Amino acid sequence: MGAVVKSLVVTFASTHDAMTAESALMARGVPGRIIPTPTVVTAECGLAWKSPLSARDALSAALEALAHEEILELEV
Repeated sequence: MGAVVKSLVVTFASTHDAMTAESALMARGVPGRIIPTPTVVTAECGLAWKSPLSARDALSAALEALAHEEILELEV
């Protein structure tokens, strides 16, 4: 089993919002990927975006124009 690392996790209200964000974040070169929403998080959608902590500024800037719920710092 791999080491647990703190990451940024973005939650969404819908699968559509998650898929739209995935396309936009990838197009902007924001490092990360779609993951199942961690069970410790309450969210409407079962998908979340996971990025390294080092991507905080790029992620925050990109999310200004995208529908999302929260940006959380979690061990996942």
